[in-house]
Amino acid sequence: EMGNAESNAYQNHLCRFLLEEQSDIDGVFDTLSGLSSSAGAKNGKATKKTAYTREPLPEQMTVRLYNGMKSIGLTGKSSGLSEQIAKEQFVIFMSNLLKGNADEKITIIMRMISKTEGPVKGKQIQEFTEDLIISVVHVLSYRKELKGWNLENTRDSASGVKALASQLLSELKLADGTKPVGPQLMETNFDQSVIEDWVYRVPQISIFLSVVIRQGLHVLHSLPDQTKDILNLVPGCKGIKGRGLVSLFDIPSIIYINSHLPAELQHKWQLLFSSRLHGESFSQLCGHIVNKGPCIVILKDVDGYIFGGFASHSWEAKPQFQGDNRCFLFSVFPSLAVYTYTGYNDHYMYLNHGQQTMPNGLGMGGQHGYFGLWVDSDYGKGHSKAKPRCTTYNSPQLSAKEDFTLDAMEVWAVGDLPESAGTKGKKSILDVDPEAQALLEMTGKSRQSEGLREPVEEEDDDD
Repeated sequence: EMGNAESNAYQNHLCRFLLEEQSDIDGVFDTLSGLSSSAGAKNGKATKKTAYTREPLPEQMTVRLYNGMKSIGLTGKSSGLSEQIAKEQFVIFMSNLLKGNADEKITIIMRMISKTEGPVKGKQIQEFTEDLIISVVHVLSYRKELKGWNLENTRDSASGVKALASQLLSELKLADGTKPVGPQLMETNFDQSVIEDWVYRVPQISIFLSVVIRQGLHVLHSLPDQTKDILNLVPGCKGIKGRGLVSLFDIPSIIYINSHLPAELQHKWQLLFSSRLHGESFSQLCGHIVNKGPCIVILKDVDGYIFGGFASHSWEAKPQFQGDNRCFLFSVFPSLAVYTYTGYNDHYMYLNHGQQTMPNGLGMGGQHGYFGLWVDSDYGKGHSKAKPRCTTYNSPQLSAKEDFTLDAMEVWAVGDLPESAGTKGKKSILDVDPEAQALLEMTGKSRQSEGLREPVEEEDDDD
């Protein structure tokens, strides 16, 4: 009887996989069990021979995956005796985490958070979530799946990992609907039903687990229907290659901000402006970002706070508000968060330059003189006013001080550039004015702007 019941459960899980997926899983299991006979030492620590999983995945994640697999009860057998992972445990683990609903995932996730049964503390969930994000960054980097981003051209991801973990944890709700915060959150006990609700409401947890398993164990990673959820996890990156620039974004914040963009804009980001490349000038900024389609603006103030906004429409220099309710403001450091529109007013985005009567600068949310995010045309000055919140986006003050001094700024076009943008903006003022060019050559000055010219879009082979 027992054998029969076992084979039924096992078969039901196996049936979820297509035939080519089944042979994929068999192959990975064989490789792993060849290695795990030495890996199952009582402490569950990976040893040298688990190089197969250890390299693509950090050791602490390998141990968590092992604990998750071991937690699956075997029908009619006591699973405690062997340190080996049984084929049945492996298949059910894969089936539940990659194909299951929140209910099926949750018991395994609980065991990945803590080896012991019962409620888990906020601190343990935080450590699990940080390990999960570290593993996603690590495995995507290891498998060369970062699409033009890398650990050299982005901000150090250690603070980004902590910020994203805290952001995801802020969604934890107790059964009575309250959300514990700060030190209280770390010490609170959360039971399985609360964590199941959290996994259900915070899609990143399942997506990140899926990436870690598929790309880390190199299983089911090539089947298109399986990878839709992770397809645009990281957008392709254009325009930064070979320019010696380190972006203000880190990889966890790119993943998080990108997930809030309209779906059709999530596949590609292209650098339009960087104050470090193009100089600290408002007219340079305008020249690089006008009529280039939807954009992300990100800035850092001299106190090290990093924040910005998503503009859903092309920037146009005009004395009226523009954009629509898809615009949002965000913070990257010291905390990671996205602030979406409230419906209170339509002051989404504003750009003006060289006008006598209206304020000149780039702004998002709030109102004149009182923007959620403002960069003055007197470049280098800005403000983020929100007493207590910005009316348009319900965002708090994003900068360290209400009136801030700008340290650096970047603007990224997201999605595909509009047709017109390809031809416009390629010419330097010297191309347009050959006399100025001739004059420069007569006075023996070389063309300074040659080096600053935008690289023509020949970077499409970044991958």
